[in-house]
Amino acid sequence: MRDFMTFDELQLTDSLLKAVKAEGYTTPTPIQAKAIPHALAGKDVLGVAQTGTGKTAAFALPILQRLSAKAPAGGARPVRCLVLTPTRELASQVSDSFVTYGKNLPLRHAVVFGGVGQNPQVQALRQGVDILVATPGRLLDLIDQGFVTLRALEVFVLDEADRMLDMGFIHDVRRVIKVLPPVRQTLFFSATLPPDIMDLARNILKEPVRVEVTPASSTADTVSQQVYFVEREEKRALLTHLLQDAKAIPRALVFTRTKHGANRVAKQLTAAGVRADAIHGNKSQNARERALDEFRAGTLRVLVATDIAARGIDIDGLSHVFNYDLPNVPEQYVHRIGRTGRAGASGQAVSFCDSEERAYLRDIERTIRRSVPVVADAAFRSHLPPPLPGDVEESRPPMNRGGRGQSRGGGGGGGGQRRGGGQRRGGGGGGGQSRQASGGGNGQAPRGGGQGRSQQARPAVASPAAAGPSSPPPRRTMSKWG
Repeated sequence: MRDFMTFDELQLTDSLLKAVKAEGYTTPTPIQAKAIPHALAGKDVLGVAQTGTGKTAAFALPILQRLSAKAPAGGARPVRCLVLTPTRELASQVSDSFVTYGKNLPLRHAVVFGGVGQNPQVQALRQGVDILVATPGRLLDLIDQGFVTLRALEVFVLDEADRMLDMGFIHDVRRVIKVLPPVRQTLFFSATLPPDIMDLARNILKEPVRVEVTPASSTADTVSQQVYFVEREEKRALLTHLLQDAKAIPRALVFTRTKHGANRVAKQLTAAGVRADAIHGNKSQNARERALDEFRAGTLRVLVATDIAARGIDIDGLSHVFNYDLPNVPEQYVHRIGRTGRAGASGQAVSFCDSEERAYLRDIERTIRRSVPVVADAAFRSHLPPPLPGDVEESRPPMNRGGRGQSRGGGGGGGGQRRGGGQRRGGGGGGGQSRQASGGGNGQAPRGGGQGRSQQARPAVASPAAAGPSSPPPRRTMSKWG
């Protein structure tokens, strides 16, 4: 399929083309160019795409065209399309996309999620809804109370399926699927395809067309990556030091491992004169939305977030992502840094790695098939020597690692449109790859970690309960994708 396809060639209606062009989009992203024709033809679709590739429009546009082609019988407004998402932020973002693309169509939309009162959501449902975007828990509550019926459903979308599994929602998803009519179109999107997700896809899809754009767990070329070796107690000082340059870093999203860590980092930055706020699961929905709105508007310069709270954040012009704590799930690194470098723009991903996180970094580098350049001469650098330089085999697939475990992860949603043109448990094996250093510019040196893994690289943690409150969790890695 050629790269210069336009939206006009996708056989979308004039109303949809007008809405798309009003947003400044002329060229569909690869996932859109591949998925939209099959979805318009009524086929089930298995879409594999990482965050920031524009998959929301890949399912929203054909759904809007299908539903607007015929009015519901008798003037009723039953739910004809259900989009299931893992987080409320992503649900809100997907709902906004339906509103944006469907603004010239006589369709009604609603979004339901937990953490807020249900009365306004119930009122919207009573008025009749064509398209319902929901998180699993609140949807099941409303179904149990009799406020939602899905008997007239025509299209079901499962978005971010791998995150559903990681966040422990897979049983709720199966409960929702049981109440869906057997005759329907199903669109299934996931950034990765671990075995459990493949089993789910096989059970709910009928003769699906598989569309895949970028290799699972690859990072965008528009994102420049670097890592600082710094000890845990110096991380906040280093972050504050780097963020003092507001011109170089106009807006930053900072990821922490815990909710309390997010609060501490935001409080310290604010005390140092860097306006920051935190979002996480303990914050009210109103507080989270207020912080996001300020961050989008540019009045809030730094947003500190946990993975789950950040899922679905789509900010135009986000210049920097900071991994204050390295994720223990390598694929989560990809989701995090995918928040920047979107829509063809450039972005910077900066990671802090303390002595107990070096094994996480090696897992990340094996997953993304490249070394992350080290900032060699930096303030607050670790007193420990960096790992030995080396050479990552970029063509080598990720290691086949141990079985999965659930992680309370989260992070990205749809979006990522081009404008105007063209988990996991296990593993630890030896890994005695040798890496060849190559000269780096701007004070950076590509670096590997070719030595075998040892307990000195990261102290063993017998169990999450045994670890102290500030200790990083055990590494979790992923089986080879099916």
